[in-house]
Amino acid sequence: MTAVLVIEDDDRIRLALLLALEEEGYSAYGAATAEEGLRRQRESPADHVLVDLMLPGLDGFECIRQLRRDDDVPIVVVSARDDTHDIVAALEAGADDYVVKPVAIKELSARLRALRRRGRVVTAGVPAQVFGDLEISAEAGEVRRAGRPVAVTRTEFRLLCELAEHAGRVLSRQQLLRRVWGYETGDERLVDVHVGRLRQKIEPDPANPRHLVTLRGLGYKLQR
Repeated sequence: MTAVLVIEDDDRIRLALLLALEEEGYSAYGAATAEEGLRRQRESPADHVLVDLMLPGLDGFECIRQLRRDDDVPIVVVSARDDTHDIVAALEAGADDYVVKPVAIKELSARLRALRRRGRVVTAGVPAQVFGDLEISAEAGEVRRAGRPVAVTRTEFRLLCELAEHAGRVLSRQQLLRRVWGYETGDERLVDVHVGRLRQKIEPDPANPRHLVTLRGLGYKLQR
């Protein structure tokens, strides 16, 4: 059974989420602080972690950063804060998705299922693709730049592989949301933030990308 850790300081919201997730077939358990959540995840790792941003003590952003340093668990922010700055900051901290309260449990469950379907090894038997000094091996689940390993998250890896599979072709943000995130509709900022993070890792000059380029009004493409 898929396990979900809910890090939420509001007792009523946390309990409501736990009960709703259990009705959806998940094994769910909660934590009222970031510190408690981090400890529980280290001791008994969940398959997904839901994190509120406004936590007492250690806030949600730092909680996400520490979770991400420990492992590659899918992280979804569940917060009442819907400001673009907060969404971008949470994604840059390492969250995979962002859901604004009040939460529609069916939508949240669908997103968790989509996250669960993602894996690091995308396609067996596919040869590594080379873009200058950048090498992407879907089968091995590896990215190398100038021969050195590049540390990428699960979502960044799938995004890079999707763009590599369609090298030279422009993919719209909505196409990438469907193919990488498994969402029929979603917030396009998810794509933009992850592209920005990838550029920091794979481009010699992220401000003037050579391989992962933007086609204004159209989307992104990976070029040799």
